[in-house]
Amino acid sequence: MQNFVKYVLDNGGKISPLVIPATFTNGTGLFNPSIYKDDTTNSLLLNLRHCQYTLYHSEKNIYEHEYGPLVYLNPENDITLTTTNYFCTVNKDTLLIESFSPINTKALDVKPIWEFVGLEDCRVVRWDNKLYVSGVRRDTTTNGQGRMELSELAILDGEVKEVSRFRIPAPKKDDSYCEKNWMPVTDMPYHYVKWSNPTEVVKVDPVTKTCTTVYLDESKFVKLPYDYRGGSQVIPYGEHRIALAHTVNLFKSAAGRKNATYRHAFIVWDKDWNVVKYGNQFDFMRGEVEFCAGMTEFEDNILISFGFQDNAAYLLQVPKKIFEDFIYE
Repeated sequence: MQNFVKYVLDNGGKISPLVIPATFTNGTGLFNPSIYKDDTTNSLLLNLRHCQYTLYHSEKNIYEHEYGPLVYLNPENDITLTTTNYFCTVNKDTLLIESFSPINTKALDVKPIWEFVGLEDCRVVRWDNKLYVSGVRRDTTTNGQGRMELSELAILDGEVKEVSRFRIPAPKKDDSYCEKNWMPVTDMPYHYVKWSNPTEVVKVDPVTKTCTTVYLDESKFVKLPYDYRGGSQVIPYGEHRIALAHTVNLFKSAAGRKNATYRHAFIVWDKDWNVVKYGNQFDFMRGEVEFCAGMTEFEDNILISFGFQDNAAYLLQVPKKIFEDFIYE
């Protein structure tokens, strides 16, 4: 399907832009938000990623830059790709951001030694009554080796502070180059869907600093030239668990430069992690670079948060009937 957002709006849904003042961002990219309904505080929480660049992407491969169709436009005095995460509350009626605060990570930060700086594409989750964001960090090694991290948050002295940080090793041999986009399972504390196709579920232990595979399906449910990867959190829904995963097709442009197309698809598991259904791929708004990092059930709707071209962030309200018709058709 092309333009999932239009399909939802044509059937009673709603979309809201997620924006904070440009005085905080200097007008550079806000993207890849993660929505979470927090029953403990009865609020809609959101992590919003800011990175101090603007992405130029030649969507139709017509006006390709000499450096390629994907180009990061950085400030002259900072060519790193540095992420700042803003922790937000979302108004339940308007679905707009009503308050926000940068996550204060100073107590645990060390000097970065690679150019991708900060915790990227965080998902929000509460486990064992502790509030976390979990994303990938690539600034602790000189070659950009990525590992998922679990960062506990606390609201102290009027600001959101990171109070603990756990860099998660890969299960078994911890020798892979980049682990990213693990999907937190919201109703199973410290569990992630590490890989979607085939399904691999891992459990992490912040005390012993370990990570163990607890479920592994040996077979792929669909064979593609590229794989279903992580996206939103994994949420319980009736007798199932559902996530919105992504695929990425990396290819060369006509000029031989790196290019990419992102698409998304729902995956439905039963409570024993058998794949019940997987959906057809779709885009959100006809873009080539789009990414979902959050999904939650809210009243009679499913809320899906996504970024567009690393330059904009949106919250999509999908009525449950439309959601179910789309998934289970």
